[in-house]
Amino acid sequence: MLRRALRLRLGPCLSGRGLGTYRRGSTLDWDGKVSEIKKKIQSIFPGGAWNPLYDTSHLPPERSDVVIGGGVLGLSVAYWLKRLEKQQGAIRVLVVERDHTYARASTVLSVGGIRQQFSLPQNVQLSLFSAEFLRNINEYLAVVDDPPLDLQFNPSGYLLLASEEGAAIMERNVKMQRQEGAKVCLMSPEQLQKKFPWINTEGVALASYGLENEGWFDPWCLLQGLRRKLQSMGVLFCQGEVTRFISSSSHMETASGEQLTLKRIHEVHVKMDHSQEFQPVECAIVVNAAGAWSGQIAELAGVGNGPPGTMQGTKLPVEPRKRYVYLWHCPQGPGLEAPLVADPSGAYFRREGLGNNYVGSCSPTEPLPTKGTN
Repeated sequence: MLRRALRLRLGPCLSGRGLGTYRRGSTLDWDGKVSEIKKKIQSIFPGGAWNPLYDTSHLPPERSDVVIGGGVLGLSVAYWLKRLEKQQGAIRVLVVERDHTYARASTVLSVGGIRQQFSLPQNVQLSLFSAEFLRNINEYLAVVDDPPLDLQFNPSGYLLLASEEGAAIMERNVKMQRQEGAKVCLMSPEQLQKKFPWINTEGVALASYGLENEGWFDPWCLLQGLRRKLQSMGVLFCQGEVTRFISSSSHMETASGEQLTLKRIHEVHVKMDHSQEFQPVECAIVVNAAGAWSGQIAELAGVGNGPPGTMQGTKLPVEPRKRYVYLWHCPQGPGLEAPLVADPSGAYFRREGLGNNYVGSCSPTEPLPTKGTN
């Protein structure tokens, strides 16, 4: 039908001529022919100016097995899902990140520290594995024909200082950390002064020092390395924001007689960046890896919206908090052997590069804000 319409409308001048046809002694160039054909097609069919078909390449897929956030934690989960799948391509993973510059992401705003000096065994175990992962990063994240990653890992350790009040807690923590396999030692003020003469030990009763697998690295490099590897593994990326969950419900009763409503998310709505357009994505699993905004995502999914005092009424206690990290220059400051130092007051610092620059801050102790306050 289209061919017949074109033939009738265009007439013999184009229907029987090839690209090398002469008109008035000159050859019509290809661009001119395409332009002329477009104009004639436009004159046949109603509508506005000539436009190609709508480009949907920026939209996420309509279906995915897993939908997940795009920070380091989300990318790490996506990596292990793909690495452990039994058959290549068996798990379809979609990473949704609202800002591909990561300007407000905790990943790149952190000082990039890694330590095993925690009070919970699970955190110590996680950190020990992470240290091994970072040390052998190119065994995990290498991509064919791409340059190797250089995380600039600096294993200078963490040095935590305790006052008289916190000394007993520090001793218990270090005992547990050693049991879990961490290389941590306790230091008296005298030992501390001898090893780090630049430290003022006034008010310090005890110190714990990480001997291995502690220090800092470049978190931006790690994030980009994970993204690059995931793309090579077939993970899809989408710049957008999850704005809605569609779920189905089922009901059950606990042993104590409490009635529970169980919800299963089977679809997420992803709003495109700088647009009111959204794409529904059918999925089997949603991983809440939204960093400081995880509490908001959980609330969007209905977590914490139930009656107070019940499981369904328990909110995810995660919210964004304002923090500052400062950079300063100190020509007479500690040298290359300086660890990341954390004072009992909450102040901390570490060396940044080789030019006597330092980064640090102080963790605030203000109470959690309540709704309706600034």
